[in-house]
Amino acid sequence: MKRNIWLLLIGLVFITLTACGNNDATYSEAPEEEELHELIVDFDVPETADVDETIELKATVTYGDEDVTDAEVVFEYWEQGNEEDSTNVDAVNNEDGTYTAEVSFDDDGAYEMYAHTDAKELHTMPKKAVAVGDAEIDEDAEEQEHHHAEGFDMHFTEPENVQTGEETDLVTQLEMNDAPFEKADVRYEIWSDNSEEHEWVDAEESDDGEYTAAHTFTDAGTYHIQIHVEDDDGLHEHEEHEIEVE
Repeated sequence: MKRNIWLLLIGLVFITLTACGNNDATYSEAPEEEELHELIVDFDVPETADVDETIELKATVTYGDEDVTDAEVVFEYWEQGNEEDSTNVDAVNNEDGTYTAEVSFDDDGAYEMYAHTDAKELHTMPKKAVAVGDAEIDEDAEEQEHHHAEGFDMHFTEPENVQTGEETDLVTQLEMNDAPFEKADVRYEIWSDNSEEHEWVDAEESDDGEYTAAHTFTDAGTYHIQIHVEDDDGLHEHEEHEIEVE
């Protein structure tokens, strides 16, 4: 009888040690979480150009301290005030974190452009403008809303009396063909005139077609809020707004 009890105890000890060993192995083999960084795109474009002059559009893409060599970059440009008639140009990947394309313009005019950049499951699209010939950039026209896809509508409720250090709700209503546009992926891209750093805030669908996120502004000044909307069917819409923080 005593011999059976001792054998049972030895068996239990063996099972316990084996289980602990397996747990240690599982823990040690668990992959470390990747540290999140901001996707930065330095978009370099000449401020002026002559008619028919070939200019270079250049995007330098970084993620943390890393040069991103596998991004997808597309330059989109249009004459100011005529965004619905835009032209897309695929960038050349120079495999060193830079992406370039050459373009020229046949007529005088102010031209605006985006560097649409996808990498690390993130999307960003810095905007620049170039004055061609005798034209000048119309700063007011630059603030005009982006022309959305047919049937799509976006309404951003601009917050009032925004104070530094206080949490502010950012709320956007989306519609498609006059019905709430649900289950979209909505993010707010936020930056100020005093900093090149862009912050990204994910929104949650708080009601049918309504997407809300909370953000605290740390400094006073003029801020830009670009709303990015995507879905599983390839839709990508954006709209930029400007607010004052006191």
